[in-house]
Amino acid sequence: MANVVGESATARRTRTSRAGLALATLTAAPAGPERLRRMLEQALVFAGAAFVGVYALERSGGTLCLTECVGVPRTLLGLRDGYPLTGRSPLADACRGRRSVWLGPEDLADRAEARRMPATDLSVAALPLDGGESGCLLAVTESPGGFGSEDRACLELIAEAVPCPVPAADAHGEELPPDAFRLAMDTGRIEVGDAILELFGIGRADFDGKVETLLSLTVPEDLPALMSVVEADHMSIGERELEFRILQPDGPPRWLRLRGRMVPGGESGPARLVGTVADASTLRPGVTDVARVQRLAAALATAGTVRDVSQAVVAALREPLRADRIALAELENDRLVVLVLDPPEPESWPDLWRLQWRTEWPDAPVRTMPTLAAALREGRPQIWPAGTVLEPALADVGPGGLAVLPLPAGGRMAGACLIGWDSPHEFAPDERALLTATAGLAGQALARAHAFDAEHELVGMLQRTLLPGRLPRLPGAEAVARYLPATAGLEVGGDWYDVIPLPDQHVALVIGDVQGHSAAAATLMGQMRTALRAYATEGHPPDVVVSHANRLLLEMETDLFATCAYVDVDIEAGAAWCVRAGHLPPVLRHPDGRVEIAEAEGGPPLGVLAEADFPMTPLRFQPGTVLALTTDGLVESPDTDLDTGLDRFARGLAATDPGHLGLVADALLSDVRRADDIALLLMRYDGLAVRPLRESWTVWRVPEAVSPARRFTRRTLRSWGVGEETDAALLVVSELVTNALVHTEGRVRLDLSLVNHRLRIAVADASPRTPAKPTSIGWEATGGRGILLVEAVSACWGTLPVSGGKQVWSELLLGR
Repeated sequence: MANVVGESATARRTRTSRAGLALATLTAAPAGPERLRRMLEQALVFAGAAFVGVYALERSGGTLCLTECVGVPRTLLGLRDGYPLTGRSPLADACRGRRSVWLGPEDLADRAEARRMPATDLSVAALPLDGGESGCLLAVTESPGGFGSEDRACLELIAEAVPCPVPAADAHGEELPPDAFRLAMDTGRIEVGDAILELFGIGRADFDGKVETLLSLTVPEDLPALMSVVEADHMSIGERELEFRILQPDGPPRWLRLRGRMVPGGESGPARLVGTVADASTLRPGVTDVARVQRLAAALATAGTVRDVSQAVVAALREPLRADRIALAELENDRLVVLVLDPPEPESWPDLWRLQWRTEWPDAPVRTMPTLAAALREGRPQIWPAGTVLEPALADVGPGGLAVLPLPAGGRMAGACLIGWDSPHEFAPDERALLTATAGLAGQALARAHAFDAEHELVGMLQRTLLPGRLPRLPGAEAVARYLPATAGLEVGGDWYDVIPLPDQHVALVIGDVQGHSAAAATLMGQMRTALRAYATEGHPPDVVVSHANRLLLEMETDLFATCAYVDVDIEAGAAWCVRAGHLPPVLRHPDGRVEIAEAEGGPPLGVLAEADFPMTPLRFQPGTVLALTTDGLVESPDTDLDTGLDRFARGLAATDPGHLGLVADALLSDVRRADDIALLLMRYDGLAVRPLRESWTVWRVPEAVSPARRFTRRTLRSWGVGEETDAALLVVSELVTNALVHTEGRVRLDLSLVNHRLRIAVADASPRTPAKPTSIGWEATGGRGILLVEAVSACWGTLPVSGGKQVWSELLLGR
């Protein structure tokens, strides 16, 4: 039953030697329950066990009783607290035979104990302690291969190192120390020492031996927590602690600390709760743990992100606990990824951590810290006082004391919090209660914040995908845009903007807002932005572009509507046409500082009326004019109406310097209280430094129609001073005009333009079909070479849709 297939001999030896080194270190530590627990934890780390426990043989010799264990709760594995020595359990076989017993799933199938186990692929190991005279070590693994040879070697090392357990019956029938108690779980009869009776204010002669008598003196609010310590799932494994208050005749309640563990029943008697009770009043600081927990809960309730949760936990623990360092880490698979370190300087943390340092904070496999791995498996806060022998990665975190808080959330471990002290620290009961409460609150908050961060990143990615990644560079103008999501709720909405370069030195500026804040609104926003861009590049005028978008939205049969402002700017002429569909009007800042809210007639929002008119309003620009388009989130709020907000926006635009358009946008968005999405689009019109030279010619559909087009081109280029490149231009004109006349019908127009030594030749026709470039041409072919010739002599060429037809264009670089 190999545990790890293909594991190299070197790796096995390394694992065994690491286990032996860890056990040797623990053997040198002071004896006690904590040392035993840490020895057992090595089986979880090095042998792959899910559960390991020590069963002690009762003094009567009839029953093996569980005295200490670590790992998953034994109830989940179907294990009992006690097994008769005469039975057929693996523990009984190991004790009677004085040998180790290794059983796989097939070996357990015919045993009665297997029927108690919920899983059928468990493997069990029972190793005798002290030759089987005092008890056994029991280990369970869920690995399909069971315990391999190296796992067995590690378990044998652990069995040799574990001290002989004290017979379970020694806790019964002996004289009690003054601070000890012994509670019979079946009758409620309790034996208590004199010191406990003194704490409760009861004389020995007045005590009736009933646990109810002591519980009646407990503060009612603490009674449920006190009763919970006797629940089987809570107390069946290991030692537990609890602080509670008792009423006093005079003065405030007194704080007591209970430490106890469950001793399973056997042939000698019923199950018992044994432990001690001590006065904890002198250890409790002024602020109660309830107040601290309430403060932490309030802070975590408003913590939205993982970073917010981390800062809240540090603020709640660092000062009240007088800790020297706190680390909060998230558990990702088997790695701890540090979220926050306090203090943040690398020099304040162990050398091993600095070796793992990345860009800011370290991350490391959990298996490199067996103590931490065991604490995460068990899932409850662990505290190690000064002088405890720990692995180097943890020892330097808290040489004066270390607390590890596993952070559970929804049935899994969300992470861990490490708290360390440099000088020896006395862990007060209030501090222990605060640590326990913090673990539960922080784990849930961390899981919730992680989900929020993931959702935030998802919607942010969606928003970035639907909006332009960057704006195009415009000849004779500059455009900038800003988008701010709403500060509350799902940060994705329907605001959008776009800048669409168009032929003939035109550019379309678009801004819009889809109703609502949801993924549906964002999706519809993306569809409308794409539709408007498609209609604009087809060459339609502004009113037709918006009308087509309105019709498309109605055909989608959605309950949402959208507003939109569309401005088609002629950069060359310094003029524009504006169309509004239920949206805010544009605001113009003129070069002299005067601000104008354009009186642009508007139509209804998109998606409301099928037969809607969208009139066009002319706008004029001078060099230095700034055009501002925004959504209502910037100008409207619960305490400001739309007109007032628009006037305030205009005044803010007037007070800015248009020479730095990015700073203008930032100034307009400063000190904005966002209750809605905000989109802002600005364009400064500078005018073209060199005005293009343009000429057009309507090609007649007559025989030899190419010749007049060539003569028009030669005459125009001569007037523009173009000489050497005339032959290439005439070749392009001949091929493009010939293609249009041969393959299309209707009107054909030839346009020539010259700007900055770039000659543009464009031929428009009524056919939407794009000319196809042939992949290969045989020597006998009679056509198909025209486009190849155009491509060969042009710097670039292409086609554009124009009002149901197309325009085929070519650009030549002159004077190279």
